[in-house]
Amino acid sequence: MIEEPFTIDCAPPFLTVRFAAPQRTLGWSLLHPGFAVAHDVVWVEVRNRDLGPSVDPLEFLAARLGEAGLPQALAFMTSRDISRYHRAGREVEGVSATCVTTVGLANAERVGARKARAPHAGTINTLVHVSVPLTDGALVEALSIVTEARTAAIVDWGRAEPGAVTGTGTDCIVVASPQTGAPHAYAGLHTAVGEAIGGAVYEATFEGAVQWQQDFAAFIAAGGVALPR
Repeated sequence: MIEEPFTIDCAPPFLTVRFAAPQRTLGWSLLHPGFAVAHDVVWVEVRNRDLGPSVDPLEFLAARLGEAGLPQALAFMTSRDISRYHRAGREVEGVSATCVTTVGLANAERVGARKARAPHAGTINTLVHVSVPLTDGALVEALSIVTEARTAAIVDWGRAEPGAVTGTGTDCIVVASPQTGAPHAYAGLHTAVGEAIGGAVYEATFEGAVQWQQDFAAFIAAGGVALPR
């Protein structure tokens, strides 16, 4: 049995994933985009009022991480209720992938056709850890598999809707893998790495979308006039 790759601490407004040892990462986020090394990955829950026109989001996020005592952390920002995070894992041929995601769909979009309106707050922030080290090329390939799996889950969830969405306008994805050991050179759909990533991401994202939809329905039923977190 492969050991848990990280611990999770949910203490609003912070959801913190902490690795036992620093991991190589690749992805996009406001802080530490591209290739980086991270010990902690943090979701910071925000409200629309926190990010007015005069607020620099980078400075805001850096200040919040300082408050949390995690100034070097890789970080996401989300208006989704971070207690609604979803975790899923998949093991294939001794390779495991673990996904943690928060799914908010108020800002839903369809690729190639931006909506002609100011988006509501809402995003899908996805972290995936792979148990084996990956080359630079394999990390790039892994990132594409995460994106494909996330999109497949959102499309399947939204099949009942006309013009199914494929994500949101502010989605962020990060892939992490160990720094030591002989790296795997491939992470495509034909590999154990790719299958493990795809399964974990699809499951967590689909569950997250279903949960968001339930929260939205409950909010409307209760007479809410704003979108759920």
